[in-house]
Amino acid sequence: MSLFKARDWWSTALGEKEEFDQGCLCVADVDNSGSGQDKITVGSYMGYLRIFNPHPVKPGDGMQAEELLLEVQLRDSVLQVEVGKFVSGTELLHLAVLHCRKLCVYAVSGTLGNVEHGNQYQIKLMYEHNLQRTACNMTYGPFGGVKGRDLICIQSMDGMLMLFEQESYAFGRFLPGFLLPGPLTYSSRTDSFITVSSCQQVESYKYQVLAFATDADERQETEQQKLSSGKRLVMDWVLNIGEQALDICVVSFNQTSSVFVLGERNFFCLKDNGQIRFMKKLDCSPSCFLPYCSVSEGTINTLVGNHNNMLHVYQDVTLKWATQLPHIPVAVKVGNLQDLKGVIVTLSDSGHLQCSYLGTDPSLFQAPKVESREINYEELDREMKKLQKIIKESTKTQGTSILRIVVHYHHNPPNFYIVVFNTLCHCYTLTILNSSRLAVQKTKLSVCVQPPLALTHDQFIFDDIVVALSVFLKGNCPPAELEGSAVASYSTPTGIPRVAQCKFRLPLRLICFPAQPSKTANHKLTIDTNKPPVSLVNLFPDFADQSDEDQVNVLGFQFFTGSRITLLASKTSQRYRIQSEQLEDLWLITKELTFRLEEYFKKQNSKDFTCTFSGSVPLQEYFELIDRHFELRLNAEKFEELLSERAIQFRAIERRLLTRFKDKTPAPLQHLDTLLEGTYRQIIALADAAEENQTNMFQAFTKLKSATQLVIMLISLWQKLSTDQVAILEATFLPLMQDTQELGWEESVDAAISHLLRTCLSKSSKEQALTLTSQLSIPKDTSRLKKHITLLCDRLAKGGRLCLSTDTNIQQTMVMPGGCTPIPESDLEERTGVQDSTTMFTSHRHLTKQKSKTDLVLQHNINEVAEDFNADLLSES
Repeated sequence: MSLFKARDWWSTALGEKEEFDQGCLCVADVDNSGSGQDKITVGSYMGYLRIFNPHPVKPGDGMQAEELLLEVQLRDSVLQVEVGKFVSGTELLHLAVLHCRKLCVYAVSGTLGNVEHGNQYQIKLMYEHNLQRTACNMTYGPFGGVKGRDLICIQSMDGMLMLFEQESYAFGRFLPGFLLPGPLTYSSRTDSFITVSSCQQVESYKYQVLAFATDADERQETEQQKLSSGKRLVMDWVLNIGEQALDICVVSFNQTSSVFVLGERNFFCLKDNGQIRFMKKLDCSPSCFLPYCSVSEGTINTLVGNHNNMLHVYQDVTLKWATQLPHIPVAVKVGNLQDLKGVIVTLSDSGHLQCSYLGTDPSLFQAPKVESREINYEELDREMKKLQKIIKESTKTQGTSILRIVVHYHHNPPNFYIVVFNTLCHCYTLTILNSSRLAVQKTKLSVCVQPPLALTHDQFIFDDIVVALSVFLKGNCPPAELEGSAVASYSTPTGIPRVAQCKFRLPLRLICFPAQPSKTANHKLTIDTNKPPVSLVNLFPDFADQSDEDQVNVLGFQFFTGSRITLLASKTSQRYRIQSEQLEDLWLITKELTFRLEEYFKKQNSKDFTCTFSGSVPLQEYFELIDRHFELRLNAEKFEELLSERAIQFRAIERRLLTRFKDKTPAPLQHLDTLLEGTYRQIIALADAAEENQTNMFQAFTKLKSATQLVIMLISLWQKLSTDQVAILEATFLPLMQDTQELGWEESVDAAISHLLRTCLSKSSKEQALTLTSQLSIPKDTSRLKKHITLLCDRLAKGGRLCLSTDTNIQQTMVMPGGCTPIPESDLEERTGVQDSTTMFTSHRHLTKQKSKTDLVLQHNINEVAEDFNADLLSES
């Protein structure tokens, strides 16, 4: 038995499946017996009202029938019960019961019984008030300094304080800036009401200010209030406590009063003027509290109940006692019951009512003596070896995955489609297998592919061994990746959580189909190899016709989005050419070609196969895609600004119209309705244009990612970069999976390239000492980004190495074959401003293509770009 457990003096369980809250408990001499003994009054949300008078024969006894003085069922739910002087002409105590739409005041009286059944108690309705608004809570006291009676103040759910002078309604006032109701109390010393608003502020309102303020029934908008209709309701003082309040209470002691506020993590003690006396940070989440005066100690103690079934007793900020309760209290009171002063009465939300006291009853239990026996060392050794074996097996499987995922895709017929949003989409069926032989628990599977690819289902509960789903192309542009991932989270038989991941490649036939090769194209790439050319029929058996001899050296691919790509294999040299009308369309076919070549020669046991690229990196065409994507981002910003302006205009017109409609004297609308309709049409048109621009921006970003990955591959083949260096390039050029207005691709890539140029690719210590801005924002144009990309290729061409260290690399003065196409300084686009909000955004002029004729001109332009970058870095410092 714990010394710090609450001593059960009397307890009972109230009803069945009833709910209670902090306002449902009251301890007072409700029947005016004059003996000084309190009664316990409890109301429930089910509408039951009960009054108890506990008098157990010995501590810990359960409830006897005669201890329940009264039990009645009211029609409505009981929100709060209070006892006070609520009836005029008498100073006897009466019971006030608050319902959602009604306030009732009852007189509780008892009649002496002439038989063994005891006294009879009954309640009599003295008066009631029907409320026009839904009530939340109430408080009472001698408002305005009245003597010998208590007035009642009810707070409604919409922030109105309704004051009642006993049998009559006095007035109602709305609290300023109200959102949600909070706890409410009354301070008789300052004659003010104190509450905690939804702004997490303790606010105090004088009763006199409430009485002379504007009547709530005639309330208008704040900016339209007139001085003739009354004074404006202002606060006496306000204090921000930074958290929501659960309860608030005022305690007067030694001619001073203190305001106690129970928050979610702290409880505060405030002075009359709102200054903090002290605050205490609580270790557990509180559920209720009660400050009370300790006459013997001359201090104010505070009972705080929490959700750990504990009741703490604080003296100021010092924890004096902690006791354990059998339930979580939602209301706590202190009363005098059967000549026992200071009984703690607690109530749980399920109706467990208990009267307890604090103490340390001694424990009479004594542990029996343990019989002495000899130690069997052989048995202990066997047990130790068994435990060590279990530990070794558990640690062996701790880092390994028990669940294995295998993904297969099935070739559907050529004319196999599914319908998605009334659109026919070509699809493939994926089968995901669980190849684990052990039983796992709570297996959840998530499958992810890159948009515009989509899945019929992406999340599963892995109950079966096999899961089938379909993947299809959803959009008007090919994806940037044909890779996907499947992640399964599960628990081992011992309960340890684990994650298994599997990456898979989708077939090329998902996005394209065989077509006739094209002889002409705007963009061409040539990939060199160190092995004899391979027949395209062997490399692409799913696209080539075995009987067609022409397809040995040439193949045609056509995307479902409309683009056509041609692949040619040289008959004499070890080269492969990929050509298309769009630069971004070359990426997937080029990647598939290199992947299938590597797989082919790996099967031939050839380990020295390599691919190289000796042409010029198509930076000029790549920059056009960057400009297109950046133009759409600027358009998105302009659409957002225009939508904000039109929304402000729309709300202003609405307010004008509402004012005209509410006016008692009719007045002409002055074409406000026409202006409202026109503004509405503009908002709809702008929203449609912004949505279309968002779709175009997503497609442009997908094309930009495809072109970026193509440029990364060409640079890696050109400079023969290692796997780690390629990973650095991918992290530099592809930092974002999704493009947003807050953080876009251009500023992210520019910051990453600038970091490489001043660290591992720097030419001098002066560049390393420069510090770049840490704030990323959308740039004014893309000229700086294009300069940095060109300079990055130039540094790599001169022997620069990509690494994560900050050591300065020694640049070699050698020029690799090929090179990069420079950026002509005269061809920077000029952006035109928007003349009117209703005009469409004009597209930027494309950069004209210029090719260098000699290596001297190429080197000269690259040096100019390098000097401009160094000047930019020096200007930033």
